Amino acid sequence: MVVAESGRDVRLGLSKVSDAEVMELYGSTVLPINYIEPPPGRPEARMVQLADLFSLPEMCLMCQVTDLFIQQNIDFQPAVLFTDVRNAIGSIHPLMHGIVGRDPAYYMEESPDLVRYLDRLVHHGRRLFLVTNSPFDFVNRGMNFLVGDDWRDRFDLVIVEAKKPKFFTQWSSPLRRYDLETKSKTWSQVTKIEKGEVYCEGNVRQLQQLTGWAGGNVLYFGDHPYTDLADVRLHHGWRTGAILWELDHEISILNRPEYKENSNWLQQLQQLIEGEQNELRRPENRAVLERWEAERDQLRLYTKTIFNHQFGSLFRTHHNPSYFSRRLFHFCDLYTSSISNLLDLHPSHVFFPRRGALPHEYRSMFV
Repeated sequence: MVVAESGRDVRLGLSKVSDAEVMELYGSTVLPINYIEPPPGRPEARMVQLADLFSLPEMCLMCQVTDLFIQQNIDFQPAVLFTDVRNAIGSIHPLMHGIVGRDPAYYMEESPDLVRYLDRLVHHGRRLFLVTNSPFDFVNRGMNFLVGDDWRDRFDLVIVEAKKPKFFTQWSSPLRRYDLETKSKTWSQVTKIEKGEVYCEGNVRQLQQLTGWAGGNVLYFGDHPYTDLADVRLHHGWRTGAILWELDHEISILNRPEYKENSNWLQQLQQLIEGEQNELRRPENRAVLERWEAERDQLRLYTKTIFNHQFGSLFRTHHNPSYFSRRLFHFCDLYTSSISNLLDLHPSHVFFPRRGALPHEYRSMFV
């Protein structure tokens, strides 16, 4: 298990791998980009990115099983173990759907703001659609709890069992109607979209042909930057929004007075070291430089571990955006912890990106 931003944070099972072992394995403590992004001519990267909520039990199980095999001296192939664990996690979805569907109140939080936001969009003439990989029964139970038994009245199109990301990349699977009475898929060709009906499978090309929704006129929200957002943003020109529940935790820490104070002082201290480094390297000033650098290192550690003691912030690695953030910014136009955060904004609200100074640009008090 490797943190993408740092080859120094490598774990074998539950144990941290030493820098010497990392150097022996990878030849560097900086992870080459082609380990996580496939180079030209290669269909897959050497490593698999784990970037959603399903990744949490997946990572825990892989680490624990790896640790057990090592302790019991059981020979194993890591690639085979990864495949088995991933298949095992995928196989429990029907069981999970049944457990959650029987008692949605135990697993879900009511959100009156979500209902008000959906109603507001409908009131202003926005057309809503839902595309999900989950089966209808599970979706229906959850939406009945969150929105109400009339939830389908708010949506112009509902597609279940969509098989994303193939839904966005392959055109061979046609859209099918789901019969609510028999709870089965029909065989007749879908030639038009009817509000109140439920559809399954299909592909984004057929969706666009039947609805006329295309390009920048569509804003599509998803909770997985790759499965949900990447293809529709890069290949179909949709506007995209990411739902990231971790934002609430991050923002609550960013707003703490002690974090603001330490973060500001860290930046000031780095500027002092950078601006005075030539003078500070003189023998008579060496002790001052060492004290400043030691304090800087403590502040860097504090501003990292306050978010997560093991891995730091999801969105930042010290002064740089994390690999996850860079990919996120590439695939989505906006991101938020909950779609209901947009409730107070008019449906025609336009977001303007902040202007940031590039390394070679003058940084004013406003930029």
